[in-house]
Amino acid sequence: MTRLKEFLFKYKHAIIILYMPIYLLWFTSLEKRTNVHFTDIHCKIDDYIPFCEVFIIPYLLWFLYVAVSLIYLFFQTKHLDDFYRCCAVLLLGMTTSLLIYTIFPNQQTMRPKTFDHSNIFTTIIDILYRTDTDTNVFPSIHVFNSIAIHFGISRSYYFRNVDDVNIVKNDKKRKAIKIIRLSSLILCILICISTLTLKQHSFLDLVGGCVLFAFYYTIIYIRPFRQTKLSTDC
Repeated sequence: MTRLKEFLFKYKHAIIILYMPIYLLWFTSLEKRTNVHFTDIHCKIDDYIPFCEVFIIPYLLWFLYVAVSLIYLFFQTKHLDDFYRCCAVLLLGMTTSLLIYTIFPNQQTMRPKTFDHSNIFTTIIDILYRTDTDTNVFPSIHVFNSIAIHFGISRSYYFRNVDDVNIVKNDKKRKAIKIIRLSSLILCILICISTLTLKQHSFLDLVGGCVLFAFYYTIIYIRPFRQTKLSTDC
């Protein structure tokens, strides 16, 4: 208990974690709904996207991707603005998504009834299908969070100043940061694609997640930057 108190005293920003129980309770309650009409989300593009079980790998890597990235930002105590901005985008986007699910119950019905062949990937997907309902899909939180995490990392202090030799003085560190940034982008794209190829989401869900991110990214990142620049110029 003493160590926990010391940790919370040192890392007061850990209070943001308290949002997670609220989110999980809200989302779980929405997943259990059966007495509402669900609007089916589908577009013509979905019919041309093939099912590909290999994409379960990046789909599940999403959990590790989000966790590791937030832990990194959490412990960058000299640059906590990066952590706060990233969390602000995540919390606002996730809450907005839950509000949309609540007001506009939606679902997708594109999951395959059977798999063409059996392997470790389809076995995992079968478990995923049985534990994760096909409701509450628009906008895609999976897509939204992936993009938010990538930009949260890319816009963090050392990543955005990677070419400034006064900030990142070590060549090896500079190279490592660039590799991580590129890897983050590739993984982010693969995760977004996986939501479509696993038939977890419609293309419309992906677009919805992108638009939602663009909205909050503008509010949290771009507007404050422009206001600061204007005040500096004045």
